[in-house]
Amino acid sequence: MEQQSYKYKGVIHIHTIFSDGTGDINVISKAAKKAGLDWIILSDHNSLDAEEGIFNGVYVFKADEISACNSNHYLAFGLDKCIDSNRNLQDVVDEVRIQGGFGFAAHPDESDRRKNSYKPIKWLDKNVIPDGIEIWNWFSEWANNLNDTNIFSLAYAYFFKHNLIKKPCEETLSWWDKLNNRSNTIIPAIGGVDAHALKIKSYIIPVTVFPYETMFKTITNVVTLNDVLSNNFNEAKNQVFSAIKNGNNLIINSYVDKNIPEVYLENKDAKVYFGGMIELTNNTYLNIKCKNKYLIKVLHNGVEIFKNIAQELKLLITEAGKYRVEILSKNGKGFVYSNPMIVA
Repeated sequence: MEQQSYKYKGVIHIHTIFSDGTGDINVISKAAKKAGLDWIILSDHNSLDAEEGIFNGVYVFKADEISACNSNHYLAFGLDKCIDSNRNLQDVVDEVRIQGGFGFAAHPDESDRRKNSYKPIKWLDKNVIPDGIEIWNWFSEWANNLNDTNIFSLAYAYFFKHNLIKKPCEETLSWWDKLNNRSNTIIPAIGGVDAHALKIKSYIIPVTVFPYETMFKTITNVVTLNDVLSNNFNEAKNQVFSAIKNGNNLIINSYVDKNIPEVYLENKDAKVYFGGMIELTNNTYLNIKCKNKYLIKVLHNGVEIFKNIAQELKLLITEAGKYRVEILSKNGKGFVYSNPMIVA
């Protein structure tokens, strides 16, 4: 009998009034509910002051974006207390693990070629290996492509802001693949929105470039659980955090399509989703099912082995290794990025 699976949609990387965000827990959780989310993860800079709990029907968890001044921001989950952001980067990563937590390098490859005043915050030492990587950050990519040198480009960036976001940085994807190729386990990835709901007051009427609800309809993470999300908050937090730590999340650009594709490996003995492991047999298949036709890419150990426009795919797997999936719209916008699945 096939084991039941349960999918829950959430958003990671959100700032509140406890750092440089503008919303409190009530405002943010209401926006999350309107956006159709099941859970969210707050991540204020160098702070764990935000309250956790179930608010307006949404599970609200918290992490800490350990933030040195100009580089090496680390999204840390499962901390009991804050960590000095001015410590050596390796020490920060180690201390998160000592506390029993885990972390993701945040927006590791922001662009040095920006035509605006937002200074890039990068992961400067790629020899320091995080537990995982934030491979796509919505606000970061918008800032990378924002041109504020004249009123016309600035107006375009505000009124057509979603046009500035295309897909994850290739440098980040390459680093992620390299780390996975060096590891026997999965180095997981997340997508983040980096929501602040920043209010620009320099206009006649103050405007919010990216309201929380708008951001919550962009990059989402869909976790796949073996059991229903618990009504007990602490148990539910453990379910979601464990799924993220293990790579049991599918990164989806909900602005392209709200529908959640099916992505899994299957043979006569088992069926596994992203973050899972399956034994190689002579009838092991990668299955992908979308509501519409998209450009589907399959990568084996970081190397593209399949690329075609299709609505569904059933691909025979003949080699061991790590497989991940990218799905893009026909005009090249990123839609879905799966965590690796291991064929052993």
